Amino acid sequence: MKNIRVLLVDDFSTMRRVIKKILKGMGLENVMEADNGMEAWNLINKQNFDLVICDWHMPKMKGLDLLEKIRASTDYADLPFIMVSAEGKKDSILQATEKGVTNYITKPFSADDLEKILKSMLIG
Repeated sequence: MKNIRVLLVDDFSTMRRVIKKILKGMGLENVMEADNGMEAWNLINKQNFDLVICDWHMPKMKGLDLLEKIRASTDYADLPFIMVSAEGKKDSILQATEKGVTNYITKPFSADDLEKILKSMLIG
């Protein structure tokens, strides 16, 4: 799993630090960070990633908008995308699912919750 390239997108630096620590504990050390969807989209167009972990509510470009751009792209349409958000309403989760989110986790979450999702996606 060490070669897996992860793009972590959240405008809250503390949340990025928490998730990055969980990833590192799983052996995922190749993690790039962005603090908004626009910055993430620019990185995606410059580098290859195996997974995006993204917040919903951010300045400049929201996570859902980033997801739409990724799914509309011929180059990145199949890129696994985990939405990490405080948006826990059924309608929000359904909206993300309809836009093509691979998995959805609601804040606050435990390290175990995120690890289970990552393992199921990356290992099978």
